[in-house]
Amino acid sequence: MSGLRVLHAEWTKFRTVRGWVLGTFGAILASVVFLLAGTASTDQSSDDRTQDAVSLPVGPGGEAVNDSFYFMHQPLTGDGSITVPVTALTGVLAQEPGRTTPGITPWAKTGILVKQSLEQGSQYAAMTVTGAHGVRMQGDFTHDRAGLPGHPSAASPRWLRLVRAGSTVTGYDSADGAHWTEVGSARLTGLAGTVQVGLFTASPAAVRTSGSQGGSSPAVATGTFGHVALGGSWARGGRPDRWQGVQVGGDAGTSGSYAENTSGGCTPAGSGFSVTGAGDIAPVVGGPALGPAYTIENFLVGTFAGLIVLAVVAVQFVTTEYRRGLIGSTLAAIPRRGRLLAAKAAVVMAVAFVVGVVAAAVSIPLGRQRAHATHFLVFTVPLGVELRAVVGTGLLLATTAVLALALGAVLRRSATAITTVVMATVLPYLLAVSGALPTSSAQWLLRLTPAAGFAVQQTLPHYAHVLSVYTPSSGYFPLSPWGGYAVLAGWTVLALTAATLLLRRRDV
Repeated sequence: MSGLRVLHAEWTKFRTVRGWVLGTFGAILASVVFLLAGTASTDQSSDDRTQDAVSLPVGPGGEAVNDSFYFMHQPLTGDGSITVPVTALTGVLAQEPGRTTPGITPWAKTGILVKQSLEQGSQYAAMTVTGAHGVRMQGDFTHDRAGLPGHPSAASPRWLRLVRAGSTVTGYDSADGAHWTEVGSARLTGLAGTVQVGLFTASPAAVRTSGSQGGSSPAVATGTFGHVALGGSWARGGRPDRWQGVQVGGDAGTSGSYAENTSGGCTPAGSGFSVTGAGDIAPVVGGPALGPAYTIENFLVGTFAGLIVLAVVAVQFVTTEYRRGLIGSTLAAIPRRGRLLAAKAAVVMAVAFVVGVVAAAVSIPLGRQRAHATHFLVFTVPLGVELRAVVGTGLLLATTAVLALALGAVLRRSATAITTVVMATVLPYLLAVSGALPTSSAQWLLRLTPAAGFAVQQTLPHYAHVLSVYTPSSGYFPLSPWGGYAVLAGWTVLALTAATLLLRRRDV
C-alpha cells in the first residue's frame, strides 16, 4: 500500500471514531474555558481601575513601551549637534509615603535626546549616563550600546554629543570634551525636519529581583549638566530662552505609585541645568513595577488543558488497536510498520496543529476583550510576534501530540502513556511557572524537559537594559522561543525513533 493510501486510511480511521473527533473539539473548548476561569477573578477588581489603564504607548517597532521622563527641550530644524557634560547623577528611593533614602537605580538615566515629537512612543536617539552601567547610546526603546564606563562627577564628567545628519543620529562620548569616541548611530526612518532636542532624566523603579516575584520601590533621579552647546543649523536656530520643561507621559508604573516621585523639574545650575525626573524610556517587560497586567502568553494559559486532551486522543489512536486486538489486521494490511506509524503521526500532528492555531486565534482576542473590560493593562507586541505565538501554539500541540502517540506505541497502555506525557510536559511547566520551585530548578526544568516547548508562546523578550524579574514565575523562559521548541522537537524525534524500532521488532 502506498504512503498516500496509508495516510488516507489512517485519517479515515480517525475521523470515523466519534470520541476522537469530539476530543479535538474538546481540546479547543478546554483551552478557552481555562482562559475564562483564569481571568474571572479580574472582574472583582475592575471597579478600582480606569479606562486610561487599558493600554501602554506603542513604539516604532510595534512593542509596548514606557515613554515617561522629564524633558527640557526646544524644537530645532535641520541638521545639527548638541553637546553637554554630565557632572552628576543622583537619586532618591522611596521606601514608603513620606520616607525616602538616597540611592540610584541601575538603569536610571540622564543625558541628551533627539526625539521625533513629544508624543509617547515616537522614535528617538539618546546619549545617556546611567546609574550603574556607564554611558549608553539608546534608540527606539529596544536598542542599546555601551560607551564609557564609570559614574560622572564634577572632577570627572561624562561628555555627551548627538549629531543629526538627515535621518541618521550619531552618538559620541568623551572623558575630557576634547577627544571623542563614536558609540553608535541610529537610522530613524521618516524623521521629521523639525525635532525636539534637549536634556532629559528618567528613573525606573528600584526592582528587587530576589525571590520568584520580587518587588519594586519608587525612585526619582537628578542629572546635573554643564553648558549646553548647539552646533550646525541648531546653533543658528536654537536660543537659550527657548528651553522649555515638560513631563512626557505619566510614569506608567515604572517609578512606583507615590505621586511625589512621578513629577519632575529643571533648575539652572551654574552655566548649565539640573534636571529631575522619574519614569523610563524602554520597552515594557512586565514585572512587579507595572502591577496587574496581561501579556499574550497570559491569554494562552489554557494551552496545557488542551494539550492534555489531545495527548489522550493521540495515545488512544495507537493503543486502542492493541487493546481491541485490531493491530494484527492493520499490520497485515500495512506490512511496512514504519510507514504505518508515520501516517498516524502525520494525522495527529495535522489535527493538533489546527486545534492549537484555532484555540490561540480565539483565546487572544477573547482575553484582550476581557482585559479591556476590566481595565487591565495589555502589553502590545508586533504583529509578527503575535502571529508567531499563534502558530507556535499549533506547533506546540502538534509536536506534543506526536510525542504522546510515540509513547503510546512504545508503552502500549493508554494510562501509562498518558501519565508519562503529563509528567514530562504539563507537570514541569506548572511547577516552573507557579513558583513552587526555586528559580534555578524551574529554569533547568524548562531547559531539559519537553515543557521547554511552551517557550514558543513567549512574546516579551528579555532586554539587558531593562531591569526586571526574569523568572519562569514571571513568564520568562530560559530558552528562546524557537530554542525551547527545539528541545520539545528533539524529545519527540527520540520517542518516535524508539517507537518505530520497537514496532518493527516486536511481535503483535
